[in-house]
Amino acid sequence: MILLTGASGTVGSEAAKALSARGARFRAGYRTRPPNVPAGGEAVQLDYEKPETLAPALRGVETLFLLSNTVAPEVDVVRAAKEAGVKRVVKLSVLNAGQPGFVFGAWHRVAEQAVEQSGLAWTFLRPNGFMQNVINFMGQTIKAQSAFYSSAADGKVSAIDARDIGAVAARVLAEAGHEGKAYDLTGPAALGYAEIAATLSRVLGREITYVPITDEEYKRGAVGAGTPEAYADALVDLNRNYRDGTFARLSPQARDLLGHEPRAFEQFAKDYADAWR
Repeated sequence: MILLTGASGTVGSEAAKALSARGARFRAGYRTRPPNVPAGGEAVQLDYEKPETLAPALRGVETLFLLSNTVAPEVDVVRAAKEAGVKRVVKLSVLNAGQPGFVFGAWHRVAEQAVEQSGLAWTFLRPNGFMQNVINFMGQTIKAQSAFYSSAADGKVSAIDARDIGAVAARVLAEAGHEGKAYDLTGPAALGYAEIAATLSRVLGREITYVPITDEEYKRGAVGAGTPEAYADALVDLNRNYRDGTFARLSPQARDLLGHEPRAFEQFAKDYADAWR
């Protein structure tokens, strides 16, 4: 049995679809039950803020797909998984995990180390930024203003489609032979936000503008939208790393695991065009 944590999220939902397509049995953890669970899956309540939901969700599980928005709960989940008899953990981490001067990477590395020290078999998936973030975090202003804002300047990022991350996760979860490996997952090209704006303009048939702003302006906007200050600071740090070129590198590992090139941003934009209309 495979347990997906965060099964309603950007990556978790895609992993559930990909596991279903493979005919795998899995348990999908949700804070609240979704209207539809993909074929082969069973829904189970799993709320990190309710520790009593962990043991029932983990009962009979052999492989755990571990992810969370804030990373902080993951150490406790690893401990509970060990106690429940889980054999293997596949953790969704982040590209450059543990790299000095990268806040999100430091958070994820702590969780990775907890997995390593647990004695359980492990695999780490380390994706670059998700293409879906252009919808999740920028979609509102693109729809309302035909513009989006960031303090990443002209930094390039080899972002990857969450559907490809989900497909990689499903393969790793359903197969043996990935233990003790960390996979860097990137898209096929490194793009700056001006290039993304040009692509969106072509696909949507109207001009979309990228507006560079300062770190201070970015943090003020994030906090004003309800983002906790510590998380807003981490996002500012991420944009600084984008400016420094740290996330422009390309890795062949997504291609190798998928058996084909990961999706290009233009294909992603065509597939999700209605999200910005």
